Amino acid sequence: WSPDSKWLAYAMRDLTFNSEIYIQAADGSKGPVNVSMHPRGDRSPVWSRDGSKLGFVSERNNLDDDIWFVWLSREDSQKTKQDWDEEDEDDKENGKDKENKNDEVEPIQIDFEDIHERLVQLTSLSGNERNLAISKDGKTFYFTTRSPGKRGQDLFQIKWDGKDMKEVTRGGNNPNNVKLDPKGKYLYMNSKGKLSRISTNGKELENLPVAAKMKIDYEAELGQIFEEAWRALRDGFYDPGFHGRDWDGLKTKFKPYCMEASTKTDFMYMYNIMLGQLNASHMGLFGKDREKTQSERTGLLGITIVPKEIGVLVEHVISDSPADKLASKLNAGDIVLSVNGEDVTSDINFWSLLANSTDEKLLLGIQDRNGSQREVIIRATNSLRMELYNEWVKERRRLTDEYSGGRLGYLHIRGMDMRSFERFERELTAVGLGKEGIVIDVRYNGGGSTTDYLMAILNVKQHAYTIPRGADTSLSNHKKYREYYPFSTRLPFFAWNKPSIALCNENSYSNAEIFSHAYKNLGIGTLVGRPTFGAVISTGSVGLIDGSYVRMPFRGWFVKANDMNMDWEPAMPDIEVFNSPDYKSKGVDEQLHKACEVLLEQLGE
Repeated sequence: WSPDSKWLAYAMRDLTFNSEIYIQAADGSKGPVNVSMHPRGDRSPVWSRDGSKLGFVSERNNLDDDIWFVWLSREDSQKTKQDWDEEDEDDKENGKDKENKNDEVEPIQIDFEDIHERLVQLTSLSGNERNLAISKDGKTFYFTTRSPGKRGQDLFQIKWDGKDMKEVTRGGNNPNNVKLDPKGKYLYMNSKGKLSRISTNGKELENLPVAAKMKIDYEAELGQIFEEAWRALRDGFYDPGFHGRDWDGLKTKFKPYCMEASTKTDFMYMYNIMLGQLNASHMGLFGKDREKTQSERTGLLGITIVPKEIGVLVEHVISDSPADKLASKLNAGDIVLSVNGEDVTSDINFWSLLANSTDEKLLLGIQDRNGSQREVIIRATNSLRMELYNEWVKERRRLTDEYSGGRLGYLHIRGMDMRSFERFERELTAVGLGKEGIVIDVRYNGGGSTTDYLMAILNVKQHAYTIPRGADTSLSNHKKYREYYPFSTRLPFFAWNKPSIALCNENSYSNAEIFSHAYKNLGIGTLVGRPTFGAVISTGSVGLIDGSYVRMPFRGWFVKANDMNMDWEPAMPDIEVFNSPDYKSKGVDEQLHKACEVLLEQLGE
């Protein structure tokens, strides 16, 4: 609400899911006016109490959040810094800078003509600036961001002209939900999980005492959870027809079953059976039960073993695992005889000796294949997911070299997230260097959102080629350089414009399926493997009364080439190939072999 209660400012997404800032008359006399007008996201509008500015958060520069504001008055936007300085001096002389005792709010005057041309970028820090608040006189903006060289975020302030930025809080307080009180004297916030406030004249942050007790009727709470989640899906599920199911009827049928559950876990299990009737992916009710169970973690060394009468035989050592470190090296063929002085015998489960040993040093008694014995100090870990993944990728890369005679590179995309994308971008240079083509693998990829980033790399058409001084002794040899272009300086991402081929399988999910559809239908290359899972919906979540949440599929995806719903239909490979169940143990990969064979045929000799 505007300070005079006559206007509403809000952020709203359009059908391209771009968020814009709108101002609208509260009495309906004027429809919404887009004041941000930019294809990057704008959100979180905040009025200045003096009615001169509307601040907001925008990601239009460098894809991180900055503070911007729009001048509501054309006249204000045309004043120079000198004009404002002189006006401030006049206000001081006339006493207008003193607090208005009656707190009267003057009607806000807004010049809407070309209002989006009166935008001002206030901050441009390297991190994200958020949690905007504006002082009562409209001259000081407050926001949160990370302090350079420090952990956590703090509250900062800056003048409307970009001058005098300084820290308001220190020490990584991580404030959020920053709000100015009606009189403009205090900034209230949540800081490190506590309700806090700090005065606008810069005094120390103070924590406000808050205490609350609540009696919970757990059965009634389960009923509330059911109703909240059911209503959220009623109002937010992407298909208003609920895939042909009767959503009211499902509630009538399943709520009695859910309410008979003796535990929260059983309640969620039954609720999720109800959700299953919608036949949609990316759904589920999730939360924790009240019961506490014992948790036990087995330490992992990074070895696969074969039990023996005395000890266990190390069959394989996983690369970069604890057993592959210089200080704790184990080798295939070693026998582990003891763990922390306890003998390893055939009547004990070897892994039981590693229970609750994560991050602890263990003393192993080892006998090598020559019969010599030694002791190894090793620190167990709780996960080998990344080590096993890297080892699998390394083997695919070796097989690609073998299958292609060294002509092709191999890249696996683990997930459709920025970390995987940045790894793809980094490895593209190393793996593709000197290669005639690449194999792009999205098998076992769980999804995310970066397909279009990958398309930006793979879908570039080269329109020219360039030759710098020093490349050759004569420009008459220019045709030798037809494949060279300064992509790295002319595009947001480096481009791959040589041939490629893609692999998918039944364990390619969500955004990995979108990639597979796009790769095939945009004609980038041939798709090889198995049909993808067929589970593509944009999803979010809605929080419920006890902290649990229900996933919210809010946007459907359809293939433009044939209008089919990706949530029911998989991406179909151009060439379908099964991998044998024991392909890893055999040291082969039939799908990868076929992909290399097809791409080599397309390249020709």
